Amino acid sequence: MIVRIEEDECIGCGVCAQICPEVFALDEELGKAKVLNREGAPCVQEAADSCPVSCIKVD
Repeated sequence: MIVRIEEDECIGCGVCAQICPEVFALDEELGKAKVLNREGAPCVQEAADSCPVSCIKVD
């Protein structure tokens, strides 16, 4: 599993970081989410499904 965020689509709502903090964090400076662990975790799919702009990609 490879996790990535389409940064140009991210609105920085932070729901991914709330659901799956071992994989995502909110970059306060950029106002967007970032991936901390590209290999993912069990909570990644829930975070992706909860993203309001569907910018989380799991390959």
